[in-house]
Amino acid sequence: MNDPKEPLRLFLVAGEHSGDQIGGKLIPALRRLAERKIEFAGVGGETMAAQGCASLFPLSDIAVMGPLAILARLRTIVKRVHQSVDAAAEMKPDALVILDSPEFTHPVARRVRRRFPGIPVINYVSPSVWVWRPGRARKMRGYIDHVLAILPFEPEVHRKLGGPDCSYVGHPLIERLDWIKSRNPAALARSLAITPGHPVVAVLPGSRSNEVKRVMGAYGGALKRVIGAIGPLNVIIPVVPSVEKLIREGMATWPLTPHLISGEEKKFQAFQLADAALATSGTVTLELALSGTPMVVGYRTEPIVAMFRWMMRAHSIVLPNLILEENVFPEFFQEACSPENLSHALLELLDKDGAQRKRQIKASHTLASRMKLASGTPSDHAAEIILSLTER
Repeated sequence: MNDPKEPLRLFLVAGEHSGDQIGGKLIPALRRLAERKIEFAGVGGETMAAQGCASLFPLSDIAVMGPLAILARLRTIVKRVHQSVDAAAEMKPDALVILDSPEFTHPVARRVRRRFPGIPVINYVSPSVWVWRPGRARKMRGYIDHVLAILPFEPEVHRKLGGPDCSYVGHPLIERLDWIKSRNPAALARSLAITPGHPVVAVLPGSRSNEVKRVMGAYGGALKRVIGAIGPLNVIIPVVPSVEKLIREGMATWPLTPHLISGEEKKFQAFQLADAALATSGTVTLELALSGTPMVVGYRTEPIVAMFRWMMRAHSIVLPNLILEENVFPEFFQEACSPENLSHALLELLDKDGAQRKRQIKASHTLASRMKLASGTPSDHAAEIILSLTER
């Protein structure tokens, strides 16, 4: 048992924006539930820094995705891994908590475990071992004591694959479910001068530059086909600043000029306003499903990654499909992500009496019930487990 008179020291490591957001909610939950003062150090972004955990270096140094992007930044990433391990060694923390981004956080965890075998290592957000390289789960037992899962099926996956102990603590979106469903789209419709009688389509091309570049042409072609079949559309694109320029460049060949919006409030208002969505695979598919917005999902990745898709173990790459254990939301990967396929699926959803539309809306209700927690918030559940392992 740790000395209750001494502050609890926790070293947190995030590798990109998603982990920083989770860490930013975890820190106040830990402070609220701990019986003594906590000192934080590690790697994160602005959200964690605002909660008192200043980062060793800018998150942008390591926030990359995909093998080619990682290879291009490999020297910097390796340097930052060793810097993180050295900082953890200097702090001598009571526990190490790694937040998402396994390409960066797991090398840190392995090295900390070798230098300090007795320090508990907790992994908040499991790697996608259920899709890619399932052998990672068993290997994780050597340097991770507990996985805090944000998807309800993950504890069973780790059990079957021989992974570490794993608990479902809830997805961050569950904390916002009531807020998501209560967004009133009327003000957004007025401000954008949405044309009554014309369907509204939300388009989500992604938040990373490589994602956006690969899908904008196909998405524009799909919209052109839909317009040719049923007439004019209202199209809304929620954007983040990092890819807004790329989206505007990609829109140049589209058959219409979409409405670009920014901010969480307007994004979820757009989801409530939309008759259907065309989205790139990722967390946004969960946001859309929990909003009750029917969707078609596309994804294009680096050709070298696509060559190994036969190694994928899951029946889907769409998170709502994985949670529901059936492919309710149509997905089109790589060469299948074509204007023809996307437009055909989108037209089915824009039919107000269509079977596919009704099926997706019903599935959205089921999804929410499967993800809900009996009580408390994901951050509180995660904090309770971390404190239990640390004080043990």
